[in-house]
Amino acid sequence: MHRARLTRLRLNLAHSAVRRDLADYVGLHKTLMRLAIHDPGCPHPRRDAGLLFRLETEHKIPLLFVQTKDEPELEGLPRGYGAADTIDLTPVIQHLDTGMRVHYRITANASVRTPAPHCAPASARRGPVIALDGPDALAWWHRRATRAGLTLETTTMQPRPYRRPRGAGPGPHHRLTQFDGTALITDAPALAGALVHGIGRGLSYGAGLLSLAPA
Repeated sequence: MHRARLTRLRLNLAHSAVRRDLADYVGLHKTLMRLAIHDPGCPHPRRDAGLLFRLETEHKIPLLFVQTKDEPELEGLPRGYGAADTIDLTPVIQHLDTGMRVHYRITANASVRTPAPHCAPASARRGPVIALDGPDALAWWHRRATRAGLTLETTTMQPRPYRRPRGAGPGPHHRLTQFDGTALITDAPALAGALVHGIGRGLSYGAGLLSLAPA
């Protein structure tokens, strides 16, 4: 059975840890993993905990939406980090039905892996990942939404920043795009899986969390 909890954090901009994390999505991921319940011996702790997040900074007070499989351990956050409220998404997921119309929002890492040259050695048969924008990013979202059990009716898109400190050196860098609109549910089980597991690359760094509301 799919299960998930969604926590909304109203971030405290006066807190030094918040300011640090807003400037570094790698650090933000590390902070949020303190919310997650997972097996210490698990090789993929984020996946085991079902942790996904989306940062929305267009509000006067930045909002952070964090999804976890189980009830989050809010005491793991730095004291004063933000005001939190958590809801159980499990009943919502269980009542998804084919034919329902929904509003959706997702910040995603629209990207594709290019094929490697045939002459490439076996160790390099996978080509580089290429970030998409404009019509290519929109086409990517249509493909992924269809795979996730949604037929898109309307879509708007806007770029979202992926923040790393200046001079941070090697590390993950992603191009993020926020997609909003309305859609028709065409495959409820596929959609339930997409909601719980996320969509696309960069799931550890603010991409892939799909949110729905009745249309």
